[in-house]
Amino acid sequence: MQNYGLFLILMAIYLLCLIGIGVYFTKRQKSVTDFWLAGRKVSSLGIGMSAASSWMTAGGILAVIGFYMILGMGSIWGFVAPNILSLLLIALLVGKIKHLPAITQPELLEQRYSSALRGPVALIIAIVMVLFAVADIIGFSLVLQIFFGMPPIYAVIIVALAISLYVTLGGFSAVIWTDMIQFVLLATFSLVMAVLVLNAATAGSADVASISVSDLFGNVSSSWWNPFIIGLPMVMIFVFAIIPGWVTEQDPWQRIWAARDEKSARNGMILASFLIFLVFGVACSVIAIGLNYLYPAIPELYNQIGMGAMAEAEPALLIFIEQMLSPLALALAGVGLAAAAMSSADTFATSGGSCLSRDIYQRYIKPDATMKQMMAVNRLSVLIIVAAAAISSFYIKGIIEAIHIATFIASASYFFPLMGGLFWKRATKEGAFAGLVVGALAQISFTIIDIIKTPPFAPTYLSGIHPALDHHGVILGMILSGLAFFLVSIMTKPSDTANLAPFFADEAEKLEKEDIKVEESDKDFQKMLKAVEKERTGDRAVIKLNLEASATINWNRFVGEIKSIHPSWITPSGIDSVYWLTKADMLACVSLTRGHNEKEIWFSCEPKSDDLDDSVKELFVAFKQVAEALENIGVLLSLHVAE
Repeated sequence: MQNYGLFLILMAIYLLCLIGIGVYFTKRQKSVTDFWLAGRKVSSLGIGMSAASSWMTAGGILAVIGFYMILGMGSIWGFVAPNILSLLLIALLVGKIKHLPAITQPELLEQRYSSALRGPVALIIAIVMVLFAVADIIGFSLVLQIFFGMPPIYAVIIVALAISLYVTLGGFSAVIWTDMIQFVLLATFSLVMAVLVLNAATAGSADVASISVSDLFGNVSSSWWNPFIIGLPMVMIFVFAIIPGWVTEQDPWQRIWAARDEKSARNGMILASFLIFLVFGVACSVIAIGLNYLYPAIPELYNQIGMGAMAEAEPALLIFIEQMLSPLALALAGVGLAAAAMSSADTFATSGGSCLSRDIYQRYIKPDATMKQMMAVNRLSVLIIVAAAAISSFYIKGIIEAIHIATFIASASYFFPLMGGLFWKRATKEGAFAGLVVGALAQISFTIIDIIKTPPFAPTYLSGIHPALDHHGVILGMILSGLAFFLVSIMTKPSDTANLAPFFADEAEKLEKEDIKVEESDKDFQKMLKAVEKERTGDRAVIKLNLEASATINWNRFVGEIKSIHPSWITPSGIDSVYWLTKADMLACVSLTRGHNEKEIWFSCEPKSDDLDDSVKELFVAFKQVAEALENIGVLLSLHVAE
């Protein structure tokens, strides 16, 4: 209990630091974009360290080391390689993703297709994020159980309470900054553990003789080092089963949208893949080699019972720490692994929470919600995801299994609708919906069948039917989803130009454009110049104008009116955000949202930095059109800035 008391003291100090970060960013949350995307100002270093931290869970570290111990480098295809390759592939997609005007993937799918997809995809992503967070809580539960003999409920309380506090206070800005701190702790922990395990192995003990470092690595069999020992077909199954789900996972896309510019987003993802390689690829493999020498019974156990040996391999590092380290070092190791758990769980909470608040509540329950109301719902949504993960952690026991099930559902359900919509102009809303439904139903069914019919420690039921059905039949699930998506798209009417314009420049050119003519001597224009907020952030500029009308704005009526008199105003993802579609780059188009109260209306756009002056003039013309529409419904709007 002395060790546990020391751990609690250090943990409390650490949590106070995280909460302090959350408090610091609380007053900076003025809009939904600020809360969910950190104001789109995150640097490449912040993107890289945060992305790496969020994909390196406490449970993931233990599982990776366990897999190395019993399977060697052939195990990298189940977790390590997909992490690294997925981030590199996402880096290649940055140019396509970064400039899309969305906060969530469901919102993006509605812009591309229709509202029919937004709700179902939002629910799927929320469930996937809950399952990912469960893996973190399970891993931390294992830490507390072995280090201090504490039941899992303590891990649930610590993780849930901590991230609920600092995320709900500071939003995505708090996630980024705490992730950076947590990555430093996690990387330090991994490297220190590698050194300590090697020192213990070379020093020897009552059970094993001392050995030099060169002999330790030299005695490892050549088959252990062979990453293709499982066979190329199995490698391909792993790649196609896991990478599509991780490439289309919402949280890295959220970081791309939060980056200050395209270069920062791309470099951040490349940096993240390198950092993951250092921890998972280098430190964890070194730890596994040392632990195999110290605990030779574990790899031998694999020869007897197969994958059942993971029950001994997964906690091997924790047992080593508990046996070898001093109380202070043990407590510090516990804090380091807690940081790993929280660095991932906070990301999944924000990604899942954004779907609940923006894609469910604001889109379907209260489209005319004010910004003040949305900020409250944002925080509640984070709490819901955290609570769901905490409860689910009592029923799901396998760390990697929880991550894989979530990944497979994502791969089979919305990979083709999402990626096909970005690159294939002929994709239709009917095709996307068919691919989503067929893939999700098939994959969920395959997973349930596998879980029910597979005996303990035995190969999965579906893999016994055919090797291609391994991993809960995800390859078949993806094939069915892809066929439904492509065949139904070809057989149905092409998407409207308004849906295609934000994604394909040639379609945007078909839209009727309005002439932007502004006399700079105009008194109203000069007045607006004093009221507008302008800031350059990387290759983009942010322009904001918050105004207050003479009376309460009936948002539904106003949106209908402005779309009627000026058809270039569109609502591609619901009436909560209204865009003046003047160019293919929708992020650079003027958009309207409700302000803090029902009188306020907020104008904003994020043009290229070189186009800042022209965009300010465009904003003035947009103001004139909005004022005209409001006047038609009996409300006056002047250049009186909202407080």
